[in-house]
Amino acid sequence: MQLDILTPERKVFSGKVYGVYLPGTSGAFEILENHAPIIASLGKGRMKILKDKNTTETYEITGGFVEMLNNKASVLIEGATALD
Repeated sequence: MQLDILTPERKVFSGKVYGVYLPGTSGAFEILENHAPIIASLGKGRMKILKDKNTTETYEITGGFVEMLNNKASVLIEGATALD
């Protein structure tokens, strides 16, 4: 699936991934390839990009939103700090 992660200042990530693990406001959840359409709010916590089944990138985020539609996930967040 295509994943785009944006803050007001910069593009954090853009590329093909296996999935993404996100800190939702009601609890953490994971979006994988071919997930049903969804829009969800995000809270403060760790976001993990699953580049493939063995490679990840982790960020500390401060909240925002995610939209999944037509196998493309768009994550709009207030800020992100790389932890890897």
